[in-house]
Amino acid sequence: MSASRKLMIMAAGTGGHIFPGLAIAETMRARGWQVSWLGTSHGMERELVPRHGVEMDTIVFSGLRGKGLMHTVKGAWRLATSFVRCFNILGRRNPDVVLGMGGYVTVPGGAMARLRGKPLVLVNADAALLLSNKTLTPLADRVLFGFPADFGAAAAKAEVTGNPVRREITSLAPPATRYAGHGGPLRILVVGGSLGAKVLNDNVPAALARLPVQARPVVTHQSGKQHIAALTSAYEAAGVQAEVVDFIDDMPRRYAEADLVICRAGAITVSELTAAGVASVLVPLAVSTTSHQIDNAKWMGANGA
Repeated sequence: MSASRKLMIMAAGTGGHIFPGLAIAETMRARGWQVSWLGTSHGMERELVPRHGVEMDTIVFSGLRGKGLMHTVKGAWRLATSFVRCFNILGRRNPDVVLGMGGYVTVPGGAMARLRGKPLVLVNADAALLLSNKTLTPLADRVLFGFPADFGAAAAKAEVTGNPVRREITSLAPPATRYAGHGGPLRILVVGGSLGAKVLNDNVPAALARLPVQARPVVTHQSGKQHIAALTSAYEAAGVQAEVVDFIDDMPRRYAEADLVICRAGAITVSELTAAGVASVLVPLAVSTTSHQIDNAKWMGANGA
């Protein structure tokens, strides 16, 4: 019997990188592959990846851009040391393929994968080429895009595959079936990404308070850990019935229950909304180091969403 092929997935930080990686891990393990993970010890992956039975190695690195000079200096040092650790991890794991999901952790991992002679595949979930993927494109064998886009430097290696979406979401009942079972007040789900979004926390309660009392919805709002108390008070003051939580780990059920989702325009969020068939109001993050959420929202609008 031949040995199982090995896949190393690189993803860290936010759900937009981690959840599609977990969807790929589930599929590849079902096909007989051994899957390992390269992440960090302080991101969401620390709890999520082991919970799904995937072995994980970690590096200490948190990106370089947009957080001040001292952060940049420390980040540069950690980046240098992380190259060495990634080289050693790749030697020990000896994967047949290395898959980068975007984000800072992929840069040292992807560079060392090429140095080790391992095939490198990048997943670019957004409609625009992410900075980390732009950096690694010359080293990559393939760049897989979630949306048709101007592939830029990745054109010769680009393939539009769509984005990986968790099986629990793709297997939801059709929208018409779900909505037929809904009754009572409108149910709104507010999700500002896996870490919450201040603009939604600050504005949604006040906006809903302007509706007539009889027309006010029931809200589930993912706020981030630090904002639960203040946001709960804001909904109470607005006279809106709301469940405020720091993080939602049963998103498929929440999609099934919602009549409308108010959310950011991250690539995976957008892909999950389209797979689930849920109406949405997109509020793109406009101050990130790239404009990828704006591009995602524009793509949705241009394609009849």
